[in-house]
Amino acid sequence: MGSIFTKKEQRPGSVSDQLLPPPTPTDLSQSKPSTPNAMENPQLAPKEYKRRWFMLILFVAYSFSNAYQWIHLNIIGNVIIRYYNESLPEDSFQQETAIDWLSMVYMLSYIPLIFPATWLLDKKGLRINVLCGAFLNALGAWLKCACLSPDRFGVLMFSQTICAIAQIFILGIPAQLAATWFGPNQVSTATSIGVFGNQVGCAAGFLIPPLLVPNSEDLNDIGRDLGRMFYIGAGVTTALFIIIIIVFKNKPPRPPSKAQMLAESSSDGENYFKSLKNLFRNRGFLLLTVTYGINTGCYYGIGTLLNPIILHYFPGHEQNAGQIGLTLVLAGVVGSVVAGLWLDKTKTFKPTTIGIYLLSMIGMVVFTFTMDVGLIWVVFVTAGGLGFFMTGYLPVGFEFAAEITYPESEGTSSGLLNASAQTFGIMMTIGMRALLNRVSVMAANITVSVVLLVGTIITALIKADYRRQEAGKRVIEYLDQVTFDVNNTEQSKATTQDI
Repeated sequence: MGSIFTKKEQRPGSVSDQLLPPPTPTDLSQSKPSTPNAMENPQLAPKEYKRRWFMLILFVAYSFSNAYQWIHLNIIGNVIIRYYNESLPEDSFQQETAIDWLSMVYMLSYIPLIFPATWLLDKKGLRINVLCGAFLNALGAWLKCACLSPDRFGVLMFSQTICAIAQIFILGIPAQLAATWFGPNQVSTATSIGVFGNQVGCAAGFLIPPLLVPNSEDLNDIGRDLGRMFYIGAGVTTALFIIIIIVFKNKPPRPPSKAQMLAESSSDGENYFKSLKNLFRNRGFLLLTVTYGINTGCYYGIGTLLNPIILHYFPGHEQNAGQIGLTLVLAGVVGSVVAGLWLDKTKTFKPTTIGIYLLSMIGMVVFTFTMDVGLIWVVFVTAGGLGFFMTGYLPVGFEFAAEITYPESEGTSSGLLNASAQTFGIMMTIGMRALLNRVSVMAANITVSVVLLVGTIITALIKADYRRQEAGKRVIEYLDQVTFDVNNTEQSKATTQDI
């Protein structure tokens, strides 16, 4: 099907301006030989392939393995400090900050590398990005197997940095994979499931390390347990890399939706930097970039510092700290799926975003003021409520961005959202660590609550400009008009020949 858009560089900002005016009968009669009817030509009609689910599941597993490596060292931060004490600074605050950087390196590496990564995704598609990420993910996992000595914290940090670079080829994928492989009634759900892999990986990163590497007075025992954990991770990531090489495809033979068909057909001559310029001129997207960064950055800060926060109120409860982290993330998985299904059903992107943001802030307030009641089960419950909304927000932000920035690449918009999240994540982690050490845990948590309130207010200022939905409606109207007028033209010719 020919594109309804002119070249992408010439498209104005609004959807109504992006679409050409409805065709006249003269235009239709002149364009009939070169304007095939997608409704009648099955080779041009959108199609959903069953293999889309396998592509999504494979990506979920790959994302899982990388997200696991983000947090699997920080949740046992006190054990890591004990084991690598020989190669860490003498000052306790500097030691704790060094451990924090095992998480923050994921955030720091993303910020400068996001632009080449999104350019590669925009120009080369899904497969090349996924292959690059899977290779680096496996490489970093194997390098960790070489740092099983108390004097090799530097090697551990380097290995974690390689895994952090692999993340750059993951976080922007869910929205683009969903748009590339899934139809309009499943795209939000598919995005939610794509984010699901990252969330469950975080959950495993909270749960498994305290079980595999319990705190011990004997450094040899800790080293043995760390080795077991590292080799398991290396084996899993290598197997995933091999499977991705063999079976992961860039895109289906035919687009799954009319909106995706338009996006692909209008991508000829697309200029990546022009697309970036369009995004930076989109006021709603800029506001969403800030609010997404605030919400997700708060989550990164809480996840990174969950071990010292829980141990402050419940000393010796390392395994409970991991299980609370698991509860936080699994509740967010449920929240993500529910949000995706809700968006597919209602298409109410802005109200849903504001509602989830407000409830995230309320959840953080409740979590903050129930920590000191001395009941660990209360912390589990409040962490679950916080996770349901805070991590459930992730796919909602992706989909809201895709709506208000269409037809710009979902990978580019998602990449910028994640860059904002990493920036705020570093700021929140450093700020919370300073408050933990110099003021109190309560002060750190209250600060997060206030920041989430600011994010909620800014979210309310975003205009509900649903460009992708509007484009889909206009395509249907266009095709219906073409079908009606071409059929009338053929009927008139048949009548004339009979006469």
